[in-house]
Amino acid sequence: MNRIDKVFKQLKAAKKKAFIAFITAGYPDLKTTGQLIRRFDEIGVDIIELGVPFTDPMADGSIIQQASQVALKGNVRLIDILNLVRRLRKEVSVPICLMSYYNPIFCFGDELFIRQAVASGVDGVIIPDLPPEEAKAFIRQANKSALDNICFIAPTSSLERIKFIAKVARGFIYYVSLTGVTGARSRLPEDLIRKLKSIKKITRKPLCVGFGVSRRQQVKAIGKVADGVIVGSAIVKKIKENLGQADLVEKTVNFVRVLSGVQNSAIAGKVAAPRRVIARRALARRSNLFKTRLLRHSVPRNDTV
Repeated sequence: MNRIDKVFKQLKAAKKKAFIAFITAGYPDLKTTGQLIRRFDEIGVDIIELGVPFTDPMADGSIIQQASQVALKGNVRLIDILNLVRRLRKEVSVPICLMSYYNPIFCFGDELFIRQAVASGVDGVIIPDLPPEEAKAFIRQANKSALDNICFIAPTSSLERIKFIAKVARGFIYYVSLTGVTGARSRLPEDLIRKLKSIKKITRKPLCVGFGVSRRQQVKAIGKVADGVIVGSAIVKKIKENLGQADLVEKTVNFVRVLSGVQNSAIAGKVAAPRRVIARRALARRSNLFKTRLLRHSVPRNDTV
């Protein structure tokens, strides 16, 4: 069982729903991205989506498009993001998914990307422009490597396609709440809850809702039916509003805390705290292993005495 599966199992046992936070990697820089991930893990964010900046993000609205442009001007590459996750894995155990358009992965090489993503500690990948019908080889390799390929269901998806997605999806199913691009909305579609209930009758896999979610009230309403809520543009907008401020990270974290309701939730105590304990134990094991190896190499061998 990987980190994503464990989180949903823990949340189900606690009768809680996942809060998934999206940020664009490298916006405004990779150092800030790392700080945000550490703090999100500390306050109990359940899963983090890292957006891989791309020149033509066709599924994204203006806020995330602008963030991607800033990251690209800072020469943030896919390999840099993988290296960041690798470094952070020494400190955090929150599940991390990469949300990337297929072009950067294609240029990187499917097999190499999957291998390095898993080695870096990435738990899942979301590729908006690679439908599963055209990703059979990628999905097969990802499944072998225990990298979850997270698939989309849209409001326009047919019953047949919903059943197909439910069969091939790993980790969780990403339900796009509206037709159009990402971006905060004051209101969500009136038929959203009805459609979520119909999908829940088809699959037991975790169903999480994204696109347009920006308010605590929306998070609570969606959480009554879905297994998780994904917020991206609203968080990236908060980062933008505080660019150049010394307290950018804390203001963004406080916004996420309020939006997720984590300050009044059992999630922080029942899920986030065990994650930190697990991370500390893992670090201790690695440290002990290193000391053991060092001791072995420091003791003279019989044939050299």
